[in-house]
Amino acid sequence: MRLAQMAAYLSTSNGSTAGISQGVSLADLPKSWTFTSSLPADEKFSTPAKSHNTARADIQPRMVKGALFTYIRPEQSENPELLAVSPAALKDLNIKEGEEKAEDFKETVAGNVLHGWNEEKQEGGYPWAQCYGGWQFGSWAGQLGDGRAISLFETMNPNTNIRYELQLKGAGMTPYSRFADGKAVLRSSIREFIVSEALNALKIPTTRALSLTLLPHEKVRRETLEPGAIVARFAQSWLRIGTFDILRARGDRDLIRQLSTYIAENVFDGWSSLPGRNAADDGKAAEPLSTGVDKDSIEGPAGLEENRFTRLYREIVRRNAQTVAKWQAYAFTNGVLNTDNTSIFGLSIDFGPFAFLDNFEPNYTPNHDDHMLRYTYRNQPTIIWWNLTRLGESLGELMGIGSRVDDAEFVEKGVRQEDADDLVSRAEGLITRVGEEYKSVFLAEYKRLMTARLGLKMFKDSDFEELFSELLDTMEALELDFNQTFRKLSNLTVSELETKEARVKAAGVFFHHEGVTGTGNTDESARNRIADWLAKWQARVYEDWGPGGNDKERMVEMNKVNPNFIPKSWILDEVIRRVEKNGEREILDRVLNMALHPFEESWGWCAEEEERYCGDVPRTNRSMQCSCSS
Repeated sequence: MRLAQMAAYLSTSNGSTAGISQGVSLADLPKSWTFTSSLPADEKFSTPAKSHNTARADIQPRMVKGALFTYIRPEQSENPELLAVSPAALKDLNIKEGEEKAEDFKETVAGNVLHGWNEEKQEGGYPWAQCYGGWQFGSWAGQLGDGRAISLFETMNPNTNIRYELQLKGAGMTPYSRFADGKAVLRSSIREFIVSEALNALKIPTTRALSLTLLPHEKVRRETLEPGAIVARFAQSWLRIGTFDILRARGDRDLIRQLSTYIAENVFDGWSSLPGRNAADDGKAAEPLSTGVDKDSIEGPAGLEENRFTRLYREIVRRNAQTVAKWQAYAFTNGVLNTDNTSIFGLSIDFGPFAFLDNFEPNYTPNHDDHMLRYTYRNQPTIIWWNLTRLGESLGELMGIGSRVDDAEFVEKGVRQEDADDLVSRAEGLITRVGEEYKSVFLAEYKRLMTARLGLKMFKDSDFEELFSELLDTMEALELDFNQTFRKLSNLTVSELETKEARVKAAGVFFHHEGVTGTGNTDESARNRIADWLAKWQARVYEDWGPGGNDKERMVEMNKVNPNFIPKSWILDEVIRRVEKNGEREILDRVLNMALHPFEESWGWCAEEEERYCGDVPRTNRSMQCSCSS
């Protein structure tokens, strides 16, 4: 198992760099195709050779059944221009420094070179596009799939033993493109490239971005004609809840079982790594199974038997609970939380109309097509659970059968009619109980992050109401910038807030440059409200850090979790304009560098520009929205 391998590696390295790979070329990366060798392919192109010997233009959108992917190669790109590469991504993939300058690298991330495929022998590893479905805005959308994403291969970093799947987005039409063209535009590609790496730097689970490539000869029609682009991106897994949705809708129960087993054994670290005790029953964190525990005979205190598929479900639920807690703590709003955009691995995935909040507006959505406000910041925890409930329904038969999950009759024929009601009842009970665990894990992670962001060492029950909720209410009422509020708080010296007058004076640091905003607020009332909260916060800092608040050490710790730079929507829009309209290339590297090191005070660029990007959002650019088109 990869965890065991990682532990062995760490135990032998003793913190030294001996045996640590310094990186290899992209061509020399170890490559595998476990996904395609383990799961059923599209029957029309059952082998790579059948796909490879079919004219690329003849592989058109259609319904694909009984399969989880289609073999398909990227379209060729003419004179691609490599605009930017993430150095953090190079390191995490174990690609050597400077490799991005190689011609093979540029041609690979543009889709022009296939590694692993032997043209002469017509064999080897081959690219593929996934089949999945999804619930979009609460309605069943049917087959969706990788309409413009094509995976190239999997690779494992020997330093971390983490396996990633490298994929190109915008690489051309696939059977899952529906009525689209399989392309991606530069505008949305810049947004995804930067935010993927920004989220990772904030320690929020996310898919990653390796490179951004401009296709100078591609003009892609959206609302207007726009330049085409490709993002080379990677993730531990690109599987989604929507992958299960399409199988359930089609009644492919054998494939649901096969896919679940693949996820447990290849995406996660084996069945024995999954939770072995339900956290919702005793308020404690769930623990992985220890060696020797019967993985199919755990009986929960509520009388609901948990077999291995229930524990797989719980692992997926727990991962997503932690991720959405991080979104809420850093005010990241996805904008399109359909089930096809909800990761099995618990990653932030598929970035369309996303945004970090500017002013704290709980009912804000960055998606101007979301007229019902389904995907607002406030709704994200509820929506993710709604999506996870759909997954529970897909796994319901496997969970509800309990210890009989491997009985030959059940495996072959399914549940007997006379047992159906009992099975459904048990499955519903398990989903409900896992829902309590979802809440528990979400709250635990949210409390941990908010406690750290406020510079406290320990969470107290009273903190939720007196500090967390009151601060959020204050930010909403006074229209304060969410992440800037925490960064400014990080730099306050609590020992200088002893008097009401001092706190009232300090309160001004949180206002926008135009002064106090928000309905019914005056400068005096706003300052007094913030000052009252600062008094409570100061008391808690003293309680955790001792008299004087240990300002120096506390401020250092707060600045480690409260970013100075966030890639706000207005910044991304400016970057897009400067790259696309003005031909500026260096701005991408500069903003990416800020995104990769969000907690720094400066980045060695133009001080005035850095200050502008870390400062007030221009008033006319706050709470921007955009469409799903990309």
